[in-house]
Amino acid sequence: MGVISFTGVKVFSTTLARDRENMGENITKWLKENPNVEVVDRVVTQSSDKEFHCLTITLFYRAKS
Repeated sequence: MGVISFTGVKVFSTTLARDRENMGENITKWLKENPNVEVVDRVVTQSSDKEFHCLTITLFYRAKS
């Protein structure tokens, strides 16, 4: 297993159902607005308690060569 190098991190996170539904569109929009980045890894995290459900998508990226 090799080491993945990255130069930046972008975090998308929400607890609101409406925002969770739109998260994919928000990520796509950010990627289109930043065509010079290459996503090299991602982490999806979900957590919840009795009242809230939180979804976080973390993108690790570097500048395209």
